[in-house]
Amino acid sequence: MKAPPRLQTLVEEGLIDTVVRQLMSGKEAMVFVVRCGDETRCAKIYKEANNRSFRQAVDYTENRKVKNSRSARAMAKGSRFGRQEQEAAWQSAEVDALYRLAAAGVRVPQPYNFHDGVLLMELVTDANGDAAPRLNDVAFTEEQALQHHATLIGEVVRMLCAGVVHGDLSEFNILLANSGGDDGVDVPVIIDLPQAVDAAGNNHAQRMLLRDVANLRDFFGQFAPTLLKTDFGPEIWSLYQGGLLSNETPLTGHYERATADVDMQAVLREIDDARAEDAARRLRMATA
Repeated sequence: MKAPPRLQTLVEEGLIDTVVRQLMSGKEAMVFVVRCGDETRCAKIYKEANNRSFRQAVDYTENRKVKNSRSARAMAKGSRFGRQEQEAAWQSAEVDALYRLAAAGVRVPQPYNFHDGVLLMELVTDANGDAAPRLNDVAFTEEQALQHHATLIGEVVRMLCAGVVHGDLSEFNILLANSGGDDGVDVPVIIDLPQAVDAAGNNHAQRMLLRDVANLRDFFGQFAPTLLKTDFGPEIWSLYQGGLLSNETPLTGHYERATADVDMQAVLREIDDARAEDAARRLRMATA
């Protein structure tokens, strides 16, 4: 097929040889199957902000750092240059997360290159060499559901130990890939990470992790109802906050919530203090 304009640049640069076909079009990007020498890979073209249905919500972009102070000030002010810089930071977030998680041993597509808003990465395939299906396109036995759920809970823990929360994890952005092993068992691969957040630097990280884990529970619970009674999210976050979480930490799926009375006045004071601090910070950045 004819290469789209943004992929034509990669052809001219020699990064890809040919564009085979379009694989999918999602809320923030279009993905194409491409040939690079003897290998088949995929190229993810990020949509411009005004063409995306998924917006850069403040929950996701909170505390994302840029090295250039001029860019940071422009992003805070919301100028045209600042919006361009924010868009670049949004696009590079997935690249950074992929390299970070791949190094931590998380099952994610291997990234190869990022050029002009296009991410070139591994094409995740099934046993026949075709593009791997998403979880929502597959039916599971109870045993398979329990196995894949346990694997993905382990991946969530591994991500958190690497300091990353996916932020939008569900059956729609997990692929079921060929493991390449003799046992023929497929393995889940986590994709779509531009909304990933820093676990320690984002105030919404806990809520996002709890939602990610709940999504896994609810999906696999359709096939293995016993999972619907589990409570892995709060257990994982509590261990993380206490500095007790590692890739080998045994989990029970149960969590006892504290029953002590909550000092609502103290909570409201904390909220007011946080708002005042944020307003002062924004004022300093605007006048810098």
